[in-house]
Amino acid sequence: MENIRAYFEKFIDLNDFVWSLFTEKLIEESYPKNAIILKKGEVENYVSIVETGVVRLYIPGEEGSSFNETTFGFAFSGHFFSAYDSFIHRKPCEYQIETITETNIWRVTHEDLSNLYQNTREGNAIGRQMSELFFCGKQNRELSLLTKSAEERYYSLFKHQPQLIKEIPLKYIASYIGITPQALSRIRARVTE
Repeated sequence: MENIRAYFEKFIDLNDFVWSLFTEKLIEESYPKNAIILKKGEVENYVSIVETGVVRLYIPGEEGSSFNETTFGFAFSGHFFSAYDSFIHRKPCEYQIETITETNIWRVTHEDLSNLYQNTREGNAIGRQMSELFFCGKQNRELSLLTKSAEERYYSLFKHQPQLIKEIPLKYIASYIGITPQALSRIRARVTE
């Protein structure tokens, strides 16, 4: 929790009263490996932060099969995640969120976060900061896909989370960087040469 507070205090002054308003609304949840946190078609009701573990966001294959899934996001320890478009617009989600490892998260509901936004200046600033994080993450992902090679995207992912990349199945990493598992194996072979 202190890491979360330290992050927000880079941008806004949080007094103990406002911080307690925020933290008393947080819900702690634990999930086993490969647990679905949000199914396609459900409305996202939370913004969450990963305390421990790895989460992925993906478009499921036809009729829920793992064939042709497209992974487009990961959340590691200390990262926020949400089906944010569904959260904001209160519409069914077009993708799913699942754990890759045993995962512990802290969540705040749409209603509680909205109340915090409306009732405190700091809450409004927290909301703005989270929106900016989600937007910048999406923009960085798009720019990476348009301007970097698959090998550069792999190196970037590996550089930022080397200890956790070992826990992510290669098929998810390949899907995330936009290549086949076979092409990823060739990239990994070059890395170890």
